[in-house]
Amino acid sequence: MPNIKSAKKRVLITANKTLQNKMFKTSFKTAMKKYEAACAAGDKTAASDEYTAVIKMIDKAVSKGILHKNTAARKKSRYTMKLNALNA
Repeated sequence: MPNIKSAKKRVLITANKTLQNKMFKTSFKTAMKKYEAACAAGDKTAASDEYTAVIKMIDKAVSKGILHKNTAARKKSRYTMKLNALNA
């Protein structure tokens, strides 16, 4: 446990940021699962709606530093291919 005032503040800030990151990651994973479920069900309209939401969240995750840009590019590519296969 820190004794210095600034170190105590940093502990609080770190805890808050950790919680924010955890909340974002959880909603991100939920969005991915919804998209996967829509694709598995073969529902084109739901899949396209979820696709836009997932792509937006992927871009947001990269800007926040939660995902690496290459990981994001790979995920976006795979989700696009899934959607194209569903629509074909």
